[in-house]
Amino acid sequence: MHLYSGAMWWALTNVTFFTKACQIFVKIILMTWLIPLLVYLGQLRAQLGTTPNIKHIVVGRCYDYITLVNPSLRYDCEEIWRQFEEAVLLQSSCNVTVENYHPMFYAIPQKWPCDRSLFWSKTRTLMHSYAAAVPHFWTLEDTLVGFMFNDLIWCGQDARPGFDFSSCPAWSACRNHPVYSLWRQASQSFAEMACGNITVLLNGSIVNAFDRKSMLGSVELDSLNPHRVDYVNIKVVANLDGPYIESCHQGSIMDLIQILQSRGFHWTCTDNDQTLMILQCIQDPKHPSCQTYAANLTQRKSLTSE
Repeated sequence: MHLYSGAMWWALTNVTFFTKACQIFVKIILMTWLIPLLVYLGQLRAQLGTTPNIKHIVVGRCYDYITLVNPSLRYDCEEIWRQFEEAVLLQSSCNVTVENYHPMFYAIPQKWPCDRSLFWSKTRTLMHSYAAAVPHFWTLEDTLVGFMFNDLIWCGQDARPGFDFSSCPAWSACRNHPVYSLWRQASQSFAEMACGNITVLLNGSIVNAFDRKSMLGSVELDSLNPHRVDYVNIKVVANLDGPYIESCHQGSIMDLIQILQSRGFHWTCTDNDQTLMILQCIQDPKHPSCQTYAANLTQRKSLTSE
């Protein structure tokens, strides 16, 4: 009997110990994984709100632009920020229209030379490489407004401090999104000033390379003036690995050409522009397409030298 009682006591003691050990282990796991996860989710949420230190970034970029990029401009960067604040602050996240930004845009008129405008859709990385390789091109990001607000997020709220640093809606959530409205007005102004020969860079590896709902299709195209623009030069470039979905002769690009013709624009269209092909091959010189292209260039050069 004593032996049986001792065995029971030992078993209960060990069960209790094991239970406590499991509880401690679970707490350790929660402390190790759950808390960092909550911190990360909190940081992620904050990243989706207004960009931290947005005033210092915007005003600093403004001074950078008028001092180093285009010293001929004479603008008051603090006044530009004040007008931007008036458009956004103490407004709900979906209640900032294009008209809210008009005072700011009227205060910073900007002109640029003809034959330099580069428009693009769904080709951002290649567009930047192209603009760097062909320095005379001028993109929306090269304007003062584009330079100041590129890659920033912002939205207001009804209460102080005015900006919502915790959460901003996606562009698709509302038509009067504060970021969308600013870029819509900037895109319209950029297209209205375009003159001479302009270039449009499109991605031939996707469906709807020309999307009527994109900023190019819904704003910039409609804002181009056929009396100011001599030629619209379309350049279609596919990824090195393909797929080869759209070109000058198929897909949505033909819709773009039809719209240009109906509005009286002169146009050209090129598939696989040589400069664009070389820029892609610089990133991946061992790609089979690049090897073939290099061999063809070498053969062509040898034939012309004979």
